[in-house]
Amino acid sequence: MKKRKIKFSLVYRDMWQSAGKYMPHKEQLERIAPAIIDMGCFDRIETNGGGFEQINLLFGENPNESVRAWCKPFNEAGIETHMLERGLNGIRMRPVPADIRKLMFQVKKKQGVNISRSFDGLNDENNIIDSVKYAKEAGMVAQGTLCITYSKVHTVDYYVSLADDLIKGGSEEICLKDMAGIGRPVSLGKIVEGIKKKHPDIPIQYHGQTGPGFTVASILEVVNAGCEYIDVGMEPLSWGTGHADLLTILAMLEDAGYEVPDVNMKAYMEARRLSQEFIDEFLGYYIDPYNRQLNALLIKPGLPGGMMGSLMADLANNLKSINKYLEKKKKPLLTQDELMLKLYDEVEYIWPKMGYPPLVTPYSQYVKNVALMNVTQMLKGKERFTIIDDNTWDMLLGKSGKLPGKLAPELEEKAKAEGREFYEGNPQDLYPDELDTFKKEMDEKGWDYGQDNEELFELAMHPEQYRNYKSGEAKKAFEEDLAKRKSEGGGLFPAPAVEAPKAEPAAPVQPSTMNIDVNGEKFKVTVSYGDEGGQSKAENKPETSASAPAKEEKEPESKEGAEEVTSPIEGNFYLTKEASEKPLKVGDTVKKGDILGYIEAMKTYNSIKSDKEGTIVEIVPDNGEEVIEDDVLFLIK
Repeated sequence: MKKRKIKFSLVYRDMWQSAGKYMPHKEQLERIAPAIIDMGCFDRIETNGGGFEQINLLFGENPNESVRAWCKPFNEAGIETHMLERGLNGIRMRPVPADIRKLMFQVKKKQGVNISRSFDGLNDENNIIDSVKYAKEAGMVAQGTLCITYSKVHTVDYYVSLADDLIKGGSEEICLKDMAGIGRPVSLGKIVEGIKKKHPDIPIQYHGQTGPGFTVASILEVVNAGCEYIDVGMEPLSWGTGHADLLTILAMLEDAGYEVPDVNMKAYMEARRLSQEFIDEFLGYYIDPYNRQLNALLIKPGLPGGMMGSLMADLANNLKSINKYLEKKKKPLLTQDELMLKLYDEVEYIWPKMGYPPLVTPYSQYVKNVALMNVTQMLKGKERFTIIDDNTWDMLLGKSGKLPGKLAPELEEKAKAEGREFYEGNPQDLYPDELDTFKKEMDEKGWDYGQDNEELFELAMHPEQYRNYKSGEAKKAFEEDLAKRKSEGGGLFPAPAVEAPKAEPAAPVQPSTMNIDVNGEKFKVTVSYGDEGGQSKAENKPETSASAPAKEEKEPESKEGAEEVTSPIEGNFYLTKEASEKPLKVGDTVKKGDILGYIEAMKTYNSIKSDKEGTIVEIVPDNGEEVIEDDVLFLIK
């Protein structure tokens, strides 16, 4: 007699994100959807979430059209669709105001997404329960999510208790999100067993990346304990930092006596062929070979598969900077493997000190960024924690939610020494509603709000990427980068020849500036150029500085005696990072400790503070311009 039926979800979006930088275009998704349906073995398909919409925008493609087109065939076939969202952070890397979070669920439901998988990078139940409430109000199924990791604080009882809180808070399903694949199989089985004991009728779905190699055993354990839904990948993107292969899991569970669906292998081979075609066409140029391998080295640092694409790019960029310094000092250079091992060791060392945040987006990036900065700074003879970006500080101070563990004394002392205050309130209160600001911007530019306000939502969720999409700069930058990669060689999964485009796109070549003389007075003026997107390139500003005026400023007569403020790291220079900030201009006076601007590096912002009082006599880089370590940013007199 067969045991109960096990259902499967193809995480087609996450398959690509876990492998590399990009995922298929709208037309490619439309082409492969019929083959996935004809396989006849999926009850659910992951159609949105995470970096999906930002990736569309980086292509120069409308993400709303893509989501609707991708969901439509599955909706018509009766296959449920689900998305992944990050609680307080929505579907981006930083906190989202409540009115934009609510609009997200309304828009996604109307676009055809049935289930919202809501997680919080700190496992703060309050952030998840807010999403559960908003999802249900929009008519979606609310799936509360446990971010699985392995530490002395992340015990079986911890997770069973968290699931209990989420269910009491309205979650209709529970997902075990084993994002790094380091959940131990027996413990995962005990977690499912504990949840089922208290809530036998609550469906449970397991999502496990395969990086370190535990996942096949984990799937068997959670199914034996009562899990109903299993996320899987398929060739050519199964395994590695991705997901267990559908065919392997079907064979294993069938042997274990469970009822599993048959697979139409003709349709399977067609879906496999199409995915390979997409890789050969262009996606393979953004897939690092390391991400196609199982890697037991990931067990200790616990870094998730979904960020490995960006991690390898970050390593390559930092390796250049480090080796440039080592060569200058006549010291032995590092290989990428040596730097990678140093990074893994540093992540393992600092993770407990940072309060054990589960290593999932965005907090996996925060911990990784601090670790990489530490490695870089220590190789240059400096101390640990010399540079901590603003986003990471917000996490450490409680502005994103409660840390699972206790912050190390040295970080508490560093916070106090820098005048940083810890926060114990509701994080959402720190981020007031902003929709009216974005409505005003759309009205001023004559942009349509879109069907079901979806274009308004896109601007509000991804301001800078959306503006770059509207201006045409995103499409241009992507096509130029792809052409360069292709010209420098390739293969099935070629290593990136150049740095992959950043999540926050680099500022365009335009606008340019010129110095003019009017009646003996010197002015520095921005020259903007209109485009068919209805937006001048002068408006193409960093993400949260839409209201910042174009640079038009009086230049002091003399810079003699001015002191330099230099960049501590490589990245992109921005004058502001929040819509409420007023950008500095030449002639402004500053005090010691004032924030002058920001360097965006590895998807996080690092504030540049003045160490002197005086007047700004020059702002050297343009807003959004790429800078390297020790570049002059400001002259202050």
